[in-house]
Amino acid sequence: MKILCIFMIFVFTFTVSCGPADQHKETKEAIYRKRECYLVRGMCKKVCNNWEYVFNYCESTPCCVVREYIKPPQFNKITTN
Repeated sequence: MKILCIFMIFVFTFTVSCGPADQHKETKEAIYRKRECYLVRGMCKKVCNNWEYVFNYCESTPCCVVREYIKPPQFNKITTN
């Protein structure tokens, strides 16, 4: 009977100690992804606009980052005499 009790205590402590680790890991990854989004000047929104692209996903919403604006090249006028 004592052996059964010790075995049950061992099993119970093992399952309790291993249980919440996965949930904590998911929370930590979500925080990491959200931080990554803010580092690239993004915003976690439901839908991205046309001028934004999806960088990665915060929990379930996309991280929208504004595309860089590149000025069109300016052509110098060539004058001939």
